[in-house]
Amino acid sequence: MHTFTEVESGKRNDRPELVKALAACKRQKAKLVIAKLDRLGRNLAFIATLMESGVEFVAVDNPHVNELTVHFLAAIAQHEREMISERSKAALLAAKRRGRRLGNPNLPEAAKRGVAALKANAKRFAANVRPIIDEIIAAGAKSHNAIAAKLNERNVPTARGGVWTHVQVGAILRRFEVGSI
Repeated sequence: MHTFTEVESGKRNDRPELVKALAACKRQKAKLVIAKLDRLGRNLAFIATLMESGVEFVAVDNPHVNELTVHFLAAIAQHEREMISERSKAALLAAKRRGRRLGNPNLPEAAKRGVAALKANAKRFAANVRPIIDEIIAAGAKSHNAIAAKLNERNVPTARGGVWTHVQVGAILRRFEVGSI
């Protein structure tokens, strides 16, 4: 039995861990077990393609669903993704109309100092945080969410002094992939 941990968003179709899991299932004629159906995908076409791939899958949160139900649930998940996007855009527009400045508050400073200086700061910050992340991974954290939780427990500040999320952890780790620095 193999375990694959996917950290990509359910709205994305380019998911390397899922590709590896599907390949392993095909080789071993195994069934793919996923935690939650809506985390597998929020795109009806993606789910339909997965269903046609020849790999059976079961969702732990809803193990008794049939193909028809999976299609309905995938359509609902896609609709919810679209509604979340619309609500987010509307909220950002409303905040902008109220005079709230959106985006990086340091952008005017960045224009003065230059983008190169900001990138250098980001690189320096990532280099300082990476040993802490490596230590957390060595202690057993498997996902970006788990790493973020441990960073928050240790009161390690983010670059802007906020709370760590899986997004920031992923950004730090991507900086150290081949060719990213």
